[in-house]
Amino acid sequence: MKVLVTGASGQLGVDTVAVLERKGHIVLGCDRHQLDITNLEQCQQVLGKFAPDVVIHCAAYTAVDAAESDVDGAYLVNATGSRNIAVAAEAVQAKMIYVSTDYVFDGQSMIPYHEYDNTNPQSIYGKSKRAGEILVQTLSSRYFIVRTSWVYGLHGNNFVKTMLKLGQEKPNLRVVHDQKGSPTYTVDLAEFFAELMLTEKYGIYHASNSGSCSWYEFAKEIFKQANQVAAVEIIAQLEPCTTEEFPRPALRPTNSVMEHMSIRTNGFVDIHDWSKGLNVFLQNYYNQNKK
Repeated sequence: MKVLVTGASGQLGVDTVAVLERKGHIVLGCDRHQLDITNLEQCQQVLGKFAPDVVIHCAAYTAVDAAESDVDGAYLVNATGSRNIAVAAEAVQAKMIYVSTDYVFDGQSMIPYHEYDNTNPQSIYGKSKRAGEILVQTLSSRYFIVRTSWVYGLHGNNFVKTMLKLGQEKPNLRVVHDQKGSPTYTVDLAEFFAELMLTEKYGIYHASNSGSCSWYEFAKEIFKQANQVAAVEIIAQLEPCTTEEFPRPALRPTNSVMEHMSIRTNGFVDIHDWSKGLNVFLQNYYNQNKK
């Protein structure tokens, strides 16, 4: 299939392009210099020329805290940009995968969120991504909305890399213990995209690695596995703290855990446990650093 990937230089985009190429698809990966998603005419021109069968829309404004003071910027990319891609994709009759987020929920549920639970985003980032969802649902006749959470990969900055660095530098580390979610390895998510796009099982999906943990528990597992995989010496003593003790401009969901009901009911195999995804990432990370 011919697949166009937006945000191709981001941590999810890079791995999505790589996974699709490895599977033999014809892929056009576009970063912001090759495709300005905020420019409707350019979106129509690029998609019209390439004529993809599928568009995987990874490009997004993801600076959660910065979005609180850059409201127009967040909506320009996440809402208007997503509208432009949806319009251009529909014109060439392409399927569209829109990558969304756990931040569309308020995080107050006591149980994991289902795909069709009511959304109630609390941050500008979450509201702008929800706006993108609505526009895609309105303008595309062949859409998959894939909500994910706590994403990390080999390319770009993320929590795992930060913890590995600080764990070897700081004697003490305080990590939030009252926010719960599902860490997601980019390659595992890209593999799901590659499977999903071959179908016509349109709708909303929650896709993360299975299982859940707090940020504190995630950090503990990162340190444990880094030592097992590469004999990394971690000097930091981990200490749990509350969200109130670590204030940020944007509200974080207390509960980010999402049920994978659509994956199950549509006959897909669920994505493996987050600790297994972390193990594969760490092996790749340290193998890459050896080269």
